[in-house]
Formats: sequence, C-alpha cells, structure tokens
Amino acid sequence: MSVRGHLVAFYRCVLLMSLRILLLVPAGLPVRSQVDSQSDNKVMDNITVRQGETVFLRCEQGDIVTHTAWLNRSSILYAGEEKWSVDHRVSLVTLNQEEFTIKIEDVDMMDEGQYVCAVQTNSRPRTTSVHVLVQVPPKIINLSKDIVVNEGSNVTLMCQASGKPEPSISWKLISSSGDLASDEEVLEITSISRQRAGTYECSAVNDIDADVQTVDITVNYAPTVSEGRDVGVTPGQRGVLECEADAVPEADFEWYKDDRRIFNGLDGMEIVNSPSVSKLMFFNVTDGDYGNYTCVAVNKLGSSNTSFLLYVVNEPTSSTLLQGPRAVQDGSGGAIGLQSHTFLLFIVLLPLLLRF
Repeated sequence: MSVRGHLVAFYRCVLLMSLRILLLVPAGLPVRSQVDSQSDNKVMDNITVRQGETVFLRCEQGDIVTHTAWLNRSSILYAGEEKWSVDHRVSLVTLNQEEFTIKIEDVDMMDEGQYVCAVQTNSRPRTTSVHVLVQVPPKIINLSKDIVVNEGSNVTLMCQASGKPEPSISWKLISSSGDLASDEEVLEITSISRQRAGTYECSAVNDIDADVQTVDITVNYAPTVSEGRDVGVTPGQRGVLECEADAVPEADFEWYKDDRRIFNGLDGMEIVNSPSVSKLMFFNVTDGDYGNYTCVAVNKLGSSNTSFLLYVVNEPTSSTLLQGPRAVQDGSGGAIGLQSHTFLLFIVLLPLLLRF
C-alpha cells in the first residue's frame, strides 16, 4: 500500500473513532422530537416509510462545520461528500451550510433503525438522530394446498402471512352469502359436508395493503338419484326416460329392463350421458319396449337407483272420434252406454210416433 493509501486509511480510522466517541449517548427507544440543551443532541420525530419507497434523511448544519457524517448502527454512510457506504441505494442529495441530506431508495426492513447525523463545529459537537420505521404490506407465506376429501372427514386449513404492522388473518367460503368462516390462521372444519365444498379465501390485511389467496376443497360423496317419472308413449313413436344423479366424483350410469342390462345402440335404444343426467332414448317404441326400467348411478363411494315405467298410450280411433268427446274420454265403455240410452229413448217415443 502506498503512503497515500496509508494516510487515507488512517484518516478514516481517526474520523470513525471521533464519531463513535461523539455518539456515546444512550440510544433508547424511538421517541418524539426533543433537544438536550446540555449535550446539544437532538432527537427528531420518527420517519415512517413503506417498503419500496424512498426516505430522505435531513440534518441542519449551521455555524462553521469542520466535519459532518451520517451513520447507521455506527457504520458511516457519508462523511461529508465522501460516500463510505457500498450500498448503491444510498446517495447524497444536499450538502451546504444549511443542510446535509442523504436518501435511501427502495427501502426494506433491513433499513429500519436509528440514523445519526454527527456534526463537529468550531464551538462544540452535536448530533441529530432519527428513527426510521419501515411498514411492509402483508404477504401470505404459508398456505394449505387444494384438498380432496370424503364427506364426513375433518379438514384443517392453514394460512400464515408476514408484514408490518402484523397482518390480521381471516378465512371465508366464497359463496353468495360470503359467510365468515374464521378469523384465525387455522380453519378447522369438523365432519365436512358437501355443502361446505368450494373455494375458501384467506385474506391477510394490515394498514398498508392486503394479500388474498384461495384454497379449493372438493368433497366426494356417493350418488343420489331423483325419483323416476313414468312415461306413456304411443306405439311407433319416440320416447325418453331421464335419470338425474348428484355425485362427486361424477357417477357412471347403468340401465336395466327388468334384470337385463341395456347396452348403448342395441334393441333400437340409445343411451346419452352428461355429467349429471342419463337419457334412455327409444326411436320407435314397440310392444316389447313397454315395462319396468331401472337406472343405477355408481361412483367409487357407492350407488343409488330409481325405477321407471314405460306404458302404452293408445291413439283415438276414427269410430271413437265420431262418437263425440264423451266417447273419446271414457273409452269403448262410454260409447256403449251412449248407444243404450239412445235405444231406450226410441222405445219411449215409438207410441207417440205411431199416432201420426
């Protein structure tokens, strides 16, 4: 090392020692602005800044200043115009007889703490200290994964977040009502039902901002089928039997006529399935199609079934149409009754007719 290098190092060492001696005062906790008249040590109001913002540290100079520096935790950031900090975020803003101001960009939690401006004048040394408080928006750092459970199981969801001030945590099931499920980090659901399945939202909130993430709970349960509706079809016409099932995971459907299973495309019938509905379709109903049918919905948790009756509906004939509405409504028996009444009326009126 050259002689100049030794001198620079010695100068910095002397300056650092002088500043440390100058700063041998109790640090204490951050307090409001006040001035110690005996030691001429000034404590400024706390500076509160949000993470990512820029903070300006200003120190009044006055008198004839021989040495001045900004320090943080006894580490020199700037000594006059000379930058000692290796942090690229720290830079000099103003240095003149009135003020000595530096700035720290993109502030983070590590920048929180006490900062001291040390000034040596011809008359006496003095310091100005300020405490920087960094506020951090909440960030969820630990969240349960999406989960699939069977109905009746116990479920535990976890949501943890960082931030300053410390964020509050809340859980809710996203639904039309938006009911609050919990205001704790842990959400316990005992014997979960299918109605509690869905998307759960964890919110972490503080004075700065909020962070929201979601967890999906899928609840598996055995199928339940709606009661079957009997269907009447005229021979030669089309007919449909419709079976609706509620199940998670989705149910597989099976159709039976009496005890014989029906397969798609056989015997003039087609099975059309959607996630929750199965249709048994007849394109040309014959006498052999009438009877009892059973729909069975199956998944890995169980099965359920319902029955249908496909029955015949006869079309009105030309003779019944001529006999009027009563004959059509009552069938052949109604038509015979009408003929009997006509015959009796004729017998009663016959003697009157013979007189003429």
